[in-house]
Amino acid sequence: MAKLYFHYSTMNAGKSTLLLQAAHNYRERGMEVMLITAALDDRSGMGVIASRIGISERAETFTSADDLFARIAAAPPPACIFIDEAQFLTETQVWQLARVVDDLRLPVMCYGLRVDFRGGLFPGSAALLALADEMREIRTICHCGKKATMVVRLGPDDQPMREGEQVQIGGNETYVSLCRRHWREAVGDPIAPALASR
Repeated sequence: MAKLYFHYSTMNAGKSTLLLQAAHNYRERGMEVMLITAALDDRSGMGVIASRIGISERAETFTSADDLFARIAAAPPPACIFIDEAQFLTETQVWQLARVVDDLRLPVMCYGLRVDFRGGLFPGSAALLALADEMREIRTICHCGKKATMVVRLGPDDQPMREGEQVQIGGNETYVSLCRRHWREAVGDPIAPALASR
């Protein structure tokens, strides 16, 4: 039975590695797959899904203007669709992927970040958390050894940023995954001032 999957984590948890491994497993059994990644993320080149451990593969790209249902419906049906950088999907595109599962009966596996550096949900991630049939957390650890659930963005001075645009493409030089306690220590407690004024 086809399902919409959301595999989520913070930065540097191995999401792209797991996506590429799963796609390889399909191909090893003689099944075709469709790989799609965000056009926004061109760190390894346009249309490349790359892992920090050195494996990579070409992929189609999507922008916020693309109709993913129409694109997938027009292609020869793959055994599975893999979406990297799923946090950059729009809510409409997540509904389009749900239609791929429901109407075309094709499994869709999305991999992406859950929260941004400010501790808020990305629009694509929020929609996937609401609509996915199955969600799987990919775990990574904070420097203290606890599970990392948050990420900080480092500024030019290597200090954690508290403000800025939600999207800024970067890797280890820009983002650090932390547990919630160490994230709060790094950026300041976003709730404490509001509670203190009550």
